[in-house]
Amino acid sequence: MAHIGIERVLRQASRLGIHPVAGPRTGGTISRVEIADIGSIDALPAGTLVIADVSEPPSAYRLDIAIRQASARQLGGLVFPAALLPALTSQNLASRGGVPVLQAPGRSASDLAVAIDRMVNSQAADVLARARFAMERVRAAAAGTSENPLDTVLAAAGEALGGRVELTTDPQVDWAADSAVFIGEVPRGRLVFEPAGQDGCAGDDAAGLALPGIASVVSKVLLREVQHRFAPRRTSAELIAQLVVAESARVESLADQAYRLGFPLQLSHVVAWVEFTDPGDTSRHPPRAMQSALELYALELFESREELWHIAFIHDDALLVSSESPGNGDHQRRLREVAAGIADHAQVLTGGRWESTVGLGTPQMGAAGLRQSAAEARIAAETAIASGRIGRIEATDATGLKRVLLDFYASPISRELLEDLLHPLDSLDPRKTETAVRTLLAYLSHRNSPAKAARELLLHPNAVSYRMRKITKALQLDLDDPDTRFAVELACRVRLLGAKTH
Repeated sequence: MAHIGIERVLRQASRLGIHPVAGPRTGGTISRVEIADIGSIDALPAGTLVIADVSEPPSAYRLDIAIRQASARQLGGLVFPAALLPALTSQNLASRGGVPVLQAPGRSASDLAVAIDRMVNSQAADVLARARFAMERVRAAAAGTSENPLDTVLAAAGEALGGRVELTTDPQVDWAADSAVFIGEVPRGRLVFEPAGQDGCAGDDAAGLALPGIASVVSKVLLREVQHRFAPRRTSAELIAQLVVAESARVESLADQAYRLGFPLQLSHVVAWVEFTDPGDTSRHPPRAMQSALELYALELFESREELWHIAFIHDDALLVSSESPGNGDHQRRLREVAAGIADHAQVLTGGRWESTVGLGTPQMGAAGLRQSAAEARIAAETAIASGRIGRIEATDATGLKRVLLDFYASPISRELLEDLLHPLDSLDPRKTETAVRTLLAYLSHRNSPAKAARELLLHPNAVSYRMRKITKALQLDLDDPDTRFAVELACRVRLLGAKTH
């Protein structure tokens, strides 16, 4: 014969609407459920859980008699569908006699009998009822106004299922997993259920049915929380991305928008530019889900930092911006620490498949300084990739020719003027264009000497001369003129410094 203990009933107290008021809360055996008048329980078989057929609580005397009879018959317990406040004598009798006494004010005796009987005799029906009740409680908790909605939802789920429901972190959880929790596209982890005690398999079965639905609710709760927490920072980050890539004519209007949003452009800004590369296939684009996961990781990381931080994405690349009061030391070092942590997390998210190459700009003030630092960081990252230093963190050289070239590259007007000089070569495919630019630079760097350029390029001088005839014909420029030669050489250096080579 099927049977359960009183502790299993009490684990479903919130669903059943019952509360213990006297007697033990563990042990005993319930093998059947019956609605009966408390004056006739002396004829019931052992193991019966009696649902008292009363609408008002009995007198203390009648309650004491009922408890004595239930103890003598070894009944499973007494349940009163009314508010009950046992006297001290009743409490002592229940404890000594091993009779659980419960109250269920406002509940129908027939509903209680059906619900508990399902627990005793029909495990499948009980599992379905518990899972349905858990979802009802979870949805109600999610719709509330708790300051900690996640904790509230998980607590409601655990109470309804008779155990504890926890969210375990797993950044690589598969979206198809039954209990997977995602924040938008970002994998967060999975829900796990731990029963509060020995409950057969009903608790686990009910959790197995309910956890996918609970995970969906938890995902929505977390998404709502993240959107509320980070909406202002995300808006500023989008504006920063526009400011970095915009033509100079739009900078002033974008700066005005930044001030209206409360972004302090007057501070000192230093930028890290992060490019993601799959070493096995450098032509691949990083998955969008990785961007979303990195953004959330960075935003949560920023909350523990004293500086003002933003993360934005420009196409496939990430942009980290740290803003501080001018004159603070080690500004770039702090940026390096955070960028290194984000790069490491990118590897965790992708199982080590993607490498993150980070370029660091120098601290600069104002809108123009922010753009300058971003240009420096981008060039540093792209130069590292072009030279085979994938996965490294490279700082901008703040002195020398490269800094001068960076100044040219950061200015849209200067960059456009220099690009116009080489525009005729862009009619070739990208690989041939780069070859032509490198040949032209080597030729001009050696004062128009094919022999010296050939040694640098590891070519025959005749091959360099042949290439230069085609290049000169395409450019229609007098490369013997000193001013022209200087301008074209500068254009070549800026082009190669800023080219995306993967």
